[in-house]
Amino acid sequence: MSNCLMDQREKLMEKTIELAADERQKCEVWTRVMGYHRPVDSFNIGKKSEHRERKHFVEAKVWRCGERQVTCTSMQGRRGD
Repeated sequence: MSNCLMDQREKLMEKTIELAADERQKCEVWTRVMGYHRPVDSFNIGKKSEHRERKHFVEAKVWRCGERQVTCTSMQGRRGD
């Protein structure tokens, strides 16, 4: 791994924010269904199950290191359930 990429990764790690339990709030998730957007909480049981089983696209992160671009696949994440 290049030094530039390691520097970028370290900077990203430093920006992690920790919240106390009383500072957290529920995140409302919306998705596109039949051409319009709806909150997932309004789905019926079957549609919620389909939504949980979806595979989500994860794009690789690209860092510019001098004159070249580096794709960092080791930093790819998956949406947590």
